[in-house]
Amino acid sequence: MLESGHYIAPSSGMNRANKMNVSVLKAVFGLLCILLLASNLRSMSHWNEARGVYDDICYLRQAHLFQRFGLGGIDTDISRDDDGYLSSKLKEIGFPTWSNAATAPCHNSMPAVKKFVIQYPPGTGLVMALFPQGYQAIPLFMLSTIAVFGFAVLAIVSARTTLSVLSAGVFGCLAIYLMINPSKASYSMAPTMVLCALAGFLTPRWVAEMQRHQRLWLTLILGFVLGVAVNFRLPNLFLASGYFLFLLISMLSTRKLSNLSQGALFAISFLVGMSPTLVSNTVNAGSPLSTTYGSSDVTPPDFSFGIVWQYVADMQFVLLVLAIAGATILARVRDHAARRVALLTAANLAVNLAFFLSHPVFTPYYTVPIAMLSLWSLLFAWLEQKTEAVDEHLVARAANAAS
Repeated sequence: MLESGHYIAPSSGMNRANKMNVSVLKAVFGLLCILLLASNLRSMSHWNEARGVYDDICYLRQAHLFQRFGLGGIDTDISRDDDGYLSSKLKEIGFPTWSNAATAPCHNSMPAVKKFVIQYPPGTGLVMALFPQGYQAIPLFMLSTIAVFGFAVLAIVSARTTLSVLSAGVFGCLAIYLMINPSKASYSMAPTMVLCALAGFLTPRWVAEMQRHQRLWLTLILGFVLGVAVNFRLPNLFLASGYFLFLLISMLSTRKLSNLSQGALFAISFLVGMSPTLVSNTVNAGSPLSTTYGSSDVTPPDFSFGIVWQYVADMQFVLLVLAIAGATILARVRDHAARRVALLTAANLAVNLAFFLSHPVFTPYYTVPIAMLSLWSLLFAWLEQKTEAVDEHLVARAANAAS
């Protein structure tokens, strides 16, 4: 309500009506999320692990090695396929040279250790090894989707105003839908999406003002979560780039010992989280800093408008635009912690986009993790603002501008 160009707080009756509208909206979006979850689970129950995708075969072989050798399955040398698991899987999908192990897809030669190994980090195979052989992809995606559904419901329940419920509800439905498309494209995407939601939930709490021991615990947990993400997709390494920049700027601007210790703890927990990948690199490539990927994936940056256009024409572009727009809006609110999340997100987006847009290979899900981490972080930061009546304030500003 406006009077003489000023915003007047709504009456108690209007407040009760608004609370009722918020409750109804929460129920509606909660029901929509449940329906989407049920639809996803029904669709996933009919999936086939032998869909002809080379990546699938290699992740399943990883899982088989862990089931057969325990943690020793981290060694993925082709010589360990003495039970014919890989060749049988390749034959199942009609791979032309299934009987010749030297031509197996997703494997690369490592001269330093004289091995022919799987190129992917061990996380996806390790998680899939928890499920029975022949029924590994379906439970992986089902449980991951249920976890994402949980974060969506948490966001909806946490919303306090009409606008925030709409934001949480629409994004929650989108996040659940994305567990089918494009996440289905790679087994590594399912756990990655869960970790992005978890890191996005933790990020606003991490940057907020709090007691020292609480901040240290959150630093350890968040660094570990982002480190674990690297074990599923090596490019997830860049998901932590904005956090390291944030810590570096904090240390340089204040030069406090507490900021230095926080940065050290974050780095240590990040390394601990990604330690399975470092061990895997040592075993399979000869050094923790050596990669098991082939030459096509480790080429130097090469900016190409063709690659950029492929991203623009893909669904990923919509998610990136939403993330950029969200960071821009949140950077202008009054809440200090929310603005810090916006700046951290902007830095993270900048580094990740610089990498992927200059990478000579395009895939329809490459930038989805950074987009989802950004959107979850921004959403929870928006919901947890300490400034009261934020939505009403924005509406009032728009009304004043129009009058």
